[in-house]
Amino acid sequence: MARMYSRRRGQSGSTRPAAKQLPSWVSYSAKEVELLIVKFAKEGKAPSQIGVYLRDEYGIPSVKLLCGKSITDILAEKGFQKALPEDVLALLRKVNDIQEHLIANHKDQPAKRGLTLTESKILRLIRYYKRTGRIAKDWNYNPKQIKMYLG
Repeated sequence: MARMYSRRRGQSGSTRPAAKQLPSWVSYSAKEVELLIVKFAKEGKAPSQIGVYLRDEYGIPSVKLLCGKSITDILAEKGFQKALPEDVLALLRKVNDIQEHLIANHKDQPAKRGLTLTESKILRLIRYYKRTGRIAKDWNYNPKQIKMYLG
């Protein structure tokens, strides 16, 4: 979404090599990685944090290549899937922070615009997740109940 609201090009980051097979130096089996993922989920880590931790601490470049499933698929199988996806929760936290800022600084027009843009992103993501079945069809975004979602 780099150019949607500005003329900037967005953030550039390193891209993962297009490897079709797992490197030979990975010494973990698929079962061991699944157990590690469940262990980290019990500790309260988000799927993206689990992936970074497996990459940095255990030297596992790609869970999907090793196990044949993504981290979120493994968590869903084991019953550790949250009600809302991680990216929606991050946007809800951002909206909550902006709302708290606007309580103290009610004339901050750029913050009001940022709130509108962030809520638009949330609505687009929710529409996608409803279409794919990740969120219930009757679930609705309510800006007044954000603290309930963040729990």
